[in-house]
Amino acid sequence: MSKTTTLHTRFLKAFEVANSMDDILIPIDLRLQFYAFYKQATVSTSAFYSSNDPDQMRNAFKMNAMLQVRNLSIDEAKLAYVELVNETIKKYNIDIEFI
Repeated sequence: MSKTTTLHTRFLKAFEVANSMDDILIPIDLRLQFYAFYKQATVSTSAFYSSNDPDQMRNAFKMNAMLQVRNLSIDEAKLAYVELVNETIKKYNIDIEFI
């Protein structure tokens, strides 16, 4: 299995784990980091941010989060996402196995 394939598998598992976490436990700034890394890992830097969400404040926070990770490659964003999931599991004592 190649390094890229292994990273992608870990990324998909991290995404499943992140989606299973209780939103009440996870602060909004951390959720925005998850959002930014996920978008960067799945959409790429060439895609311009756009949203159909009419909430301009929410869009501003999402755009800011995206700007902070815009220089990451897809693989760097996937790795950062996996690491953020593992850090969150540890910090909030979530009963989920590390990825």
